[in-house]
Amino acid sequence: QVHLVESGGGLVQSGGSLRLSCAASGRTFSGYAVGWFRQAPGKEREFVATISWSGDSTKYADSVKGRFTISRDNAKNTVYLQMNSLKPEDTAVYYCARDRRPWGLPVDLDDYDYWGPGTQVTVSS
Repeated sequence: QVHLVESGGGLVQSGGSLRLSCAASGRTFSGYAVGWFRQAPGKEREFVATISWSGDSTKYADSVKGRFTISRDNAKNTVYLQMNSLKPEDTAVYYCARDRRPWGLPVDLDDYDYWGPGTQVTVSS
């Protein structure tokens, strides 16, 4: 079993920055990609970014490219999402999740099995 917990959300003004953290316990992330997703009110959950186990490969949604950076520290079993130049449309609950298969880098929600409870990010205009 893998337990994931997100932290670092909050209220920020447009143009501001936040750094989210995703900490794992239990069987951890060993060998697996970890992704960030978000869900705004009334919308479906969507892919934001993902990072390979080694950290060498990443993918981003077009809407966040150039503004968000995903990284990981495997020694700390933690994955980060640095969010800069935040916009009101980034307001959502942000979730981290672990790839259900090792050594991949998927962007589809269905390819992730363990999920955290989420952290709220609110960007005011």
